[in-house]
Amino acid sequence: MTVPKTSVVVLDSAEPELLARFYAELLGATAGPAARDDDLILITGRTGVVLGVRRDPNHAPPSWPPPEDSQQAHLRILVESQSLDEAEREAVALGARPVAAEEDGSRPDNRTSLRRYADPAGHAFVLAAIREDPTPDRLRE
Repeated sequence: MTVPKTSVVVLDSAEPELLARFYAELLGATAGPAARDDDLILITGRTGVVLGVRRDPNHAPPSWPPPEDSQQAHLRILVESQSLDEAEREAVALGARPVAAEEDGSRPDNRTSLRRYADPAGHAFVLAAIREDPTPDRLRE
């Protein structure tokens, strides 16, 4: 028998409350303290905990993308294709910083369905377009 478990990506931040608020608003979720850990804030959505933010007073923002454009760990936030521009505006209004735009010759405006950002603490994330509603029930179908 396997012991029940779950996992969550945890980002370090010198100001975890601010970063947790950024992701909670971006993901339409809530943020609150973790039980038994004063330095951890959990962001919880419709499906449960989706992300954690941990206090690290010595946090140094990662460099992304590095000059060699290596693929490193990052968050991929799924968005319906027709909502990608709106999701981008929301992310930037909340404090995300665009870091690159890949070209996609099949689109007239050369904007791709994958857009890269750094969150307010410098962590990498992308908004990635998918053809249908990205809610958990739809992803299981």
